[in-house]
Amino acid sequence: MHPRHACDAGRQGVLAKPDPAVIFLTSLLVLAAILFCLARPAHGARIKDIASVSGMRKNQLVGYGLVVGLSGTGDQRGSDFTVQSIFNMLDKMGVRVDRATLKPKNVAAVMVTAQMPVSAKPGSRIDVTVSSLGDSTSLLGGVLLVTPLKGVDGNIYAIAQGSVLVGGVSAQGAGASVSKNITTVGILPGGANVERAVAFSFNDQTDLTLSLRNPDFSTATRVAKRVNETMGAAMATAVDAGTIRLAVAPENQGNLTPLMAAIENIEVTPDSRARVVVDEKTGTVVLGQNVQISPVAVTHGNLQIQVQESADVSQPLPFSGGQTVVTPQTNIGVNEENRKLKMIEGATLQELVEGLNALGATPRDLISILRTLESSGALAADLEVN
Repeated sequence: MHPRHACDAGRQGVLAKPDPAVIFLTSLLVLAAILFCLARPAHGARIKDIASVSGMRKNQLVGYGLVVGLSGTGDQRGSDFTVQSIFNMLDKMGVRVDRATLKPKNVAAVMVTAQMPVSAKPGSRIDVTVSSLGDSTSLLGGVLLVTPLKGVDGNIYAIAQGSVLVGGVSAQGAGASVSKNITTVGILPGGANVERAVAFSFNDQTDLTLSLRNPDFSTATRVAKRVNETMGAAMATAVDAGTIRLAVAPENQGNLTPLMAAIENIEVTPDSRARVVVDEKTGTVVLGQNVQISPVAVTHGNLQIQVQESADVSQPLPFSGGQTVVTPQTNIGVNEENRKLKMIEGATLQELVEGLNALGATPRDLISILRTLESSGALAADLEVN
């Protein structure tokens, strides 16, 4: 057909019949796109986010020091160790004072803690946390004096000193006080200077070990399989639920950093046990994805008892010779909600939430319901109460 005739036919509302070959090719492209999406692995977590590498740990440091420059919020006279510390410090500086005259209200004894990475070298800086040890009410505006930080072996690994940053505030008067957050704990960002390194060399290891943060046999097997598939060699072996051993090839010996950089970014879909975590202090309840409830009938109601006390005065008539008597009055009310049994069954997290919400229970009530479900054997999950 001539192009002009085709245009005329289009203007008259006549559509050309689709070509079967075009339809067939389009169907093949759509099918290929669907198969490609299905073949792609599910999005998971990186190995660096679910496991730690052998030797790459943090070392805990601790020290005892003094925070000075407080505005009357330091330790009181009863803190004898603070007075002793001030006396010893001044004595080392050649200042002779009478211990009985020392007033530590502007000084606070503190414990200084820090976590030093194994990769920290002399000259690098780490953050420290300062916590009041006596009866100080606030560390706001204080300065930490030179404090050695020791490890469990008794060696000094860092020296801390600097201004204390406090994230809280407090104020008080003769009859009232107000506070926000904690004022007896502060931090010193980069407040400690590393003086000694931990004797450890990452590249000298002959093999590597991955330790899962949440041990699970399925996750350990998946990690080993994904590492072997990605690296193209059978180098990973799941030793137990929380440990994967990596055999280092001879060509990678002495240069493990590039190898570990490639392994830690491999994505794995972790698995975990069904778990319900309950925080009774705040009423928070967290349900895991795999939590299920067997078919069970549940009813939940509240029993409220109110007791009101009042006093009535019985006044005798004039010149009757009677006495004024106070008679107590007690009103007791009992209110119990009448709720019917409801069937609850959860094969998925959404069904479980909808079933529990059908009871109209508050988070506090939900804690009691979950505990009862666990006792009855209907809750197929680990219940962890904090």
